[in-house]
Amino acid sequence: MPFSDRKHRRSQKAAPLLPKDHGGGEFGSASFAGAVFNLSTTIVGAGIMALPATLKQLGVIPGLITILLAGMLTEKSIEMILRFSRAAKTSSYSGLAGDAFSGAGRNLLQICIVINNVGMLVVYMIIIGDVLSETWSQGVHHTGVVEEWFGLHWWTTRSSILLLTTIFVFAPLISFKRVDSLRYTSALSVVLAVVFVVIIGGIAIVKMISGSIGMPQLMPNLVDQASFWKLFTTVPILVTAYICHHNIHPIENELEDPSKMKSIVRTSITLCTSVYIATSFFGFLLFGNKTMDDVLANFDGDLGIPYSSLLNDIVRVSYALHLMLVFPIVFYSLRLNVDGILFPYSVPIVYDERRFFWVTSSLMGFIFLGANFVPSIWDAFQFTGATATVSVGFIFPAAIALRDTRGIGTKNDRIVSWIMLLLAVSSSTVAICSDIYGIFSGTEDAQA
Repeated sequence: MPFSDRKHRRSQKAAPLLPKDHGGGEFGSASFAGAVFNLSTTIVGAGIMALPATLKQLGVIPGLITILLAGMLTEKSIEMILRFSRAAKTSSYSGLAGDAFSGAGRNLLQICIVINNVGMLVVYMIIIGDVLSETWSQGVHHTGVVEEWFGLHWWTTRSSILLLTTIFVFAPLISFKRVDSLRYTSALSVVLAVVFVVIIGGIAIVKMISGSIGMPQLMPNLVDQASFWKLFTTVPILVTAYICHHNIHPIENELEDPSKMKSIVRTSITLCTSVYIATSFFGFLLFGNKTMDDVLANFDGDLGIPYSSLLNDIVRVSYALHLMLVFPIVFYSLRLNVDGILFPYSVPIVYDERRFFWVTSSLMGFIFLGANFVPSIWDAFQFTGATATVSVGFIFPAAIALRDTRGIGTKNDRIVSWIMLLLAVSSSTVAICSDIYGIFSGTEDAQA
């Protein structure tokens, strides 16, 4: 095959990941605010619900410091991705991986993004089912909002609620072919997340003033060697909480001014870190050692303040709606990468109505089934967070910077990259080994 043909085939292979504008500027109209909302929505998903549980494991001081460090490393990893992408003249994350590690690297990254996004979307649906229908956490049954309001009927069961949500909420939202089309739903989802933080913060402050809650655990409770190693199982949760790398390029590609992407990333991560710190601190302060894997499960009992039942319902419903609005923006990059793997030489999926329909429908069906069979968000976080998510968020950006095929890397890039690689590989290995040890020793509980 002539070199020019091989080059043409390589460019075709990357095309499904970058929908091109054949209609005169349609893909260059996204604003700064819209991009911030879309990126922030990508970040603030289900991970926020598990952060209070990570403080239960780590203690307040190490936990909050770790959240800050995870945010800083995430911002640095994205900055490197953007800088190296411009040098390589590529407009997709997988294209950058392909530039650094050829087709094998590109395909491996796509697979990791698919695993991460499928895991996250399954988690979203699990939480929605927990909130609206019912859940079992640590052997305790928790009634959902819809079941509380209307009683037990066929349409208030978990599977029915998830099916109705899929048909009437997810199906219309995942049908958009531009990520910027989701800017208004993303803005609403950010507002709902802030409402959640304000309410739990207000409840915690009121209870602090009344003296009904005590000092939270500041440092981890290390009773034996096993409890020390279990601290590392929180790392995948923190990585998952910040993952947004798969949507960086789709958002940038639709900007009016792509040079603003760095500022957009910094604004979004600052906003999300603030939300994470407030949620984890107030959530753990409010519930202490009774904090559950999914803190929303704590909001189904008496909070010890007036209007407790009403506040419980507002918190749970607002966050269920938030996740419904987060779902399509994560699904967007999932569909692009699945299509890139299955149809690498075809026209972009947005220009093939039939392929768009079948890929979308198949992925939605698979996620729906997963949400009905995966028992716990902690299980899903541990699986995806310790493997694919760590790879997408830290290992690939670090490896690309160290590979430096364009010769633009700095000494600081190399230092940060080695730190990210060391932390990612070691913490993931320990987390996986700790989970396996817990399973086979019979000592693993819902927080392991």
